[in-house]
Amino acid sequence: MATADGTFQYKERFSEDKARTYFRSVRDRAVSSVGLGTYLGEPTDDVDDAYYETIRAAVEGGCNVVDTAINYRHQRSERVVGRALDDADVDREEVFLATKGGFVPFDESRPENPGGFVAEEYVDSGILDADDLAHGSHAIAPGFIEDQLDRSLRNLGVDKIDLYYVHNPETQLDARLSGAVYDQLEATFERLEERVAAGDIEHYGVATWEAFRVPRTHDHFLDLGEIISRARSAAKTVGNTATHLRAIQVPFNVFMADAFTVKSQEGPEGDQSVLWYAHEAGLNVFTSASLAQGQVLEGLPDDVEEKLDGDTLAQQGLNFARSAPGVTSALAGTTSPEHVRENIAAGTFEPLGADAFDAVFE
Repeated sequence: MATADGTFQYKERFSEDKARTYFRSVRDRAVSSVGLGTYLGEPTDDVDDAYYETIRAAVEGGCNVVDTAINYRHQRSERVVGRALDDADVDREEVFLATKGGFVPFDESRPENPGGFVAEEYVDSGILDADDLAHGSHAIAPGFIEDQLDRSLRNLGVDKIDLYYVHNPETQLDARLSGAVYDQLEATFERLEERVAAGDIEHYGVATWEAFRVPRTHDHFLDLGEIISRARSAAKTVGNTATHLRAIQVPFNVFMADAFTVKSQEGPEGDQSVLWYAHEAGLNVFTSASLAQGQVLEGLPDDVEEKLDGDTLAQQGLNFARSAPGVTSALAGTTSPEHVRENIAAGTFEPLGADAFDAVFE
């Protein structure tokens, strides 16, 4: 797992050419504010090979945050992350590794009969109750998430995962009422608290697409305060002195800034954006889609571009995401070592200060 000493040594090794705020903190771990995502790409051997080289280039070049999920590329992304980290010229203790469970994964490739695969692999085996599924492909029930965590540990070839996310729990709102979703999250958090105590994960979190950046009236809205409350109850039930809910993941970029502009969360002094709410609640925020899945590379609004430092559009886009309040690391997916080095070089520039960032939205 990532350790305080290991990540501090990593920071010392790569800080010389980086701006002051490039490395940030998850508790006492030093993490790069540019992270590598592994969602993109077809489930092929060629893409595996490209990811292998890209992941090594990332962690050997100053990016020590690697984000994946068991369903990405039918488990191939986790497996290549494991191989690359094992072979990379860095210690495991230097790398902050995150993965997710929630979407039912296929194994290496899409089966001819997806429904039959899910039934045989998960329902008939007793891992899942069919009623736990939303859209036939998503579940957050405790037993299922625990099974997925075990598979992720094997795929990654590690003894411990630094951050384990429940993946897009808002998907469940299409199948059940919000109260039932919160209840299921609490039960799953209890299981994750137990896995923290067992030494299998260090922290857990919630990775979302819509849940935290839509208005409270939206069908996919989830209340972060309620989720935190459920995590605290789960920790208390298990006997842990404090919750190990540590982070959220939300999409955020110059074209999709809802996590900052939509005041969906009810704070102690009024409505707040999820970025501000999470920041004040002491949660780390990791941004997905930080380059808007490539849209940023086609051009930025002129009034935004002129405010951002960076030699390329990718660097400017990442520096926008890194400027938002409470953001720990901006994730960007790529299968190119050249592109990951370009992304890391965004860290040679300081992000916007608070006033300059606010001015973008005025």
